[in-house]
Amino acid sequence: MNGLIDIKLVLTQILGFLVMVWILGKFAWGPIVAGLEARRQKIADDFADAERRRHDAEQLRLKYEQEMRGVEVQARQRIQEAVAEGQKVAEEIKAQAHVEAQSRLQRAEEEVLRQREKEKELVKEKIIDLSIRTAEKILRSKLDDPAQRRLAGEFIDEVGSAR
Repeated sequence: MNGLIDIKLVLTQILGFLVMVWILGKFAWGPIVAGLEARRQKIADDFADAERRRHDAEQLRLKYEQEMRGVEVQARQRIQEAVAEGQKVAEEIKAQAHVEAQSRLQRAEEEVLRQREKEKELVKEKIIDLSIRTAEKILRSKLDDPAQRRLAGEFIDEVGSAR
């Protein structure tokens, strides 16, 4: 069997293979493994960064939701305050209108009373004037009883028409 396999050739190839493995281990294996390790580390860092960003986004979303609830509460509170203020203003306007109406009513009543007193004075003056004229007529003419009755009736008619 010596003829089919050349031992020197096999040993030379084994030796060449071992030298090549040693050279690759010394110069190529380290950088390849370091490159693979760097890539593995970068991928792990990217996953960690993505997880951290997802967590930050979730925290930010929760914060914004809480702020939105706060804004909604503030908006409802401001609306309620505005409604209360509107009702207060409406009540003040009603009270002011009521006071003004009462004041106008009182002034009108006072004006009616003054006008009534004025009219009474006028009627009184007319009655006095008519009484004086009737008395003058009676005194000027010495009248008998039927004439005096007739003059008194005329006086009463004049007073009635003067009203």
